Amino acid sequence: MRVALHTRVRADRIEEYEAAHREVPEELTDAIRAAGATSWTIWRSGTELFHVLECEDYARLLAELEKLPVNAAWQTRMGELLDVSHDYSADGAAAGLPVAWEL
Repeated sequence: MRVALHTRVRADRIEEYEAAHREVPEELTDAIRAAGATSWTIWRSGTELFHVLECEDYARLLAELEKLPVNAAWQTRMGELLDVSHDYSADGAAAGLPVAWEL
């Protein structure tokens, strides 16, 4: 399945956000893949962040990542940089953006 998400970086933290994403821990990327993700891309327009990820089952991916220490540490770090965060709770599975058009 393909899921689109929207988050927002704090205007005064953009450089830190981008630096953090140049150094995503391998343990975290391995865990994201093990949870079923095959790709995850984030685009930035100003402070707006748009994510597209492909995975087997988004709800399962969130459930598997939610309580992992490496993901919890990453989410704490991102929480300091974001105005709108990615929701890793069970409710977050419904947070995907609806498709408006597709070719």
